[in-house]
Amino acid sequence: MTDAAPGKVYLVGSGPGDPDLLTVKAKRLLEEADVVLHDKLPGPEIIGMIPEEKREDVGKRAGGEWTPQEYTNARLVELAEEGNTVVRLKGGDPTVFGRGGEELAHLADNGIPVEIVPGITSAIAGAEAAGIPVTHRDYTSSVSFVTGHEDPTKDESAVDWEALAATGGTLVVLMGVGKLPQYTEALREAGMDPDTPVALIERATWPDQQVATGTLDTIVSVRDEAGIEPPAITVIGEVAGERERVVAFLEGY
Repeated sequence: MTDAAPGKVYLVGSGPGDPDLLTVKAKRLLEEADVVLHDKLPGPEIIGMIPEEKREDVGKRAGGEWTPQEYTNARLVELAEEGNTVVRLKGGDPTVFGRGGEELAHLADNGIPVEIVPGITSAIAGAEAAGIPVTHRDYTSSVSFVTGHEDPTKDESAVDWEALAATGGTLVVLMGVGKLPQYTEALREAGMDPDTPVALIERATWPDQQVATGTLDTIVSVRDEAGIEPPAITVIGEVAGERERVVAFLEGY
């Protein structure tokens, strides 16, 4: 590291994908940054707002591989040590299953000034875009956010599906399209009613948003028939049934 003071890193949430849902601060930082490290989740419209010469893709690579987190961590430090103002742009909110906490700690450990800029999380906005309130006083007063894609190096899952089934609240699963059969079965085995409404929202707030609905018992076949693919969220609970009540009048997405 040189004697010059390092630059600063901003861990920025871009929201669910609609550029209009960027915060004012996020938009300003994208304009002011020297370098923007982004993944795919911000969506093509938001990524397209960033001049090509100052953006670096640290998301999915050719052949289906992902940029290692260790590379991203090291690159953030390297760019900041060169005196750059760096934006690490993430989909949704940077610390809701976005590895923002890992990057925050790594930057602090290396003496790099860092700031978190919250973003609208797709865990809530994705459901809302489909006409589903995650809480509703007629149905539930609690909501739980769960990752459907845990660290593969873990010996066992840290998600207690039995406990979640017993809460009676709304469950929102992020990055859970691929493992939908496993956790819907786990919830049924834990005693959740097979007729519990479930909704899948793919690419929420993007121009090609797609929504598919069913029940805990049918949602896997619904997913397959509709061709739902990542990125998508799963909303499980009575609130998911609200979509059918409002969809004819729902505007926005």
